[in-house]
Amino acid sequence: MRQTILGRKLGMSQIFDHQGNAIPVTIVQAGPCTVLQVKTVQTDGYNAIQLGFGEKKEKHTTKPLQGHFRKSDSTPKRHVREARIDDPSLFKVGQVITAGLFQKDDRVDITGTSKGKGFAGVMKRHGFSGFMASHGVHESKRGPGSIGQSADPSRVFKGMKMPGQMGNESVTVQNLKVVDVRESQNLIMVKGPVPGGKNGLLVIHHAIKKAAPPLREPETEEVEPVPEAVEEELDAGLTAAEVSEESAPVTAETAEEVPAEPVQEAAAQEEPEAESKRAESAVEEEAGETAEEPKES
Repeated sequence: MRQTILGRKLGMSQIFDHQGNAIPVTIVQAGPCTVLQVKTVQTDGYNAIQLGFGEKKEKHTTKPLQGHFRKSDSTPKRHVREARIDDPSLFKVGQVITAGLFQKDDRVDITGTSKGKGFAGVMKRHGFSGFMASHGVHESKRGPGSIGQSADPSRVFKGMKMPGQMGNESVTVQNLKVVDVRESQNLIMVKGPVPGGKNGLLVIHHAIKKAAPPLREPETEEVEPVPEAVEEELDAGLTAAEVSEESAPVTAETAEEVPAEPVQEAAAQEEPEAESKRAESAVEEEAGETAEEPKES
């Protein structure tokens, strides 16, 4: 299933493959994005999810938007965009989407706003060749030339390549290869350039001209089976906590955690017994000395 995520362009770099070839890559921070709203055919007429990306101060957010963000238990977001989906039941409000949607060697389409270059002529904007620079050509060496007809149809067709603003428009680059994914940092590296400048907003989705990848669900931790002895003790009426404490082996760490009070009580009980034995031995020694004195006299 094709999925979409919002991100921002961090810049360009290069990495080396196993053969030592330098691969130019664009580093993109993909997510984390919060699902702010889930739209369905029954309620809105189409299936889509609303994504929020980037933090924003609450004092810079209008009251209506603050209420909208509170419904999804989310902080105010700087960028809010919609993405069409096939199955809205796979998403829920408040869900967080990360860069784990993509894997190495995936193909993606990235949409961004190109850098604005101001007002430009036809040679810079459209690649016109211009006129000759001699033989009587005056003041029109970089001009566009004729743009229409004389009598019929006596107008300029729409879409004619003419001077105007260059850049600052939505551009999509298709079939970019994902070279590396670092999910812990929410970073993906794609081969080649992407539209826009640094920190520009990007919309990243699986390539429309390639087969949709399978649905990738989060990995679940494997649960170890319960031993038979533990099951018997549970059947006998013991709680899981008591069973785990009784069946847990004694280690150096657990030995340190055992309180020292019983040991001190045992030592305190041994002290009176030792003192009584010492007193008896002293009495016996005195009795022996008195018995030997008459013999010497």
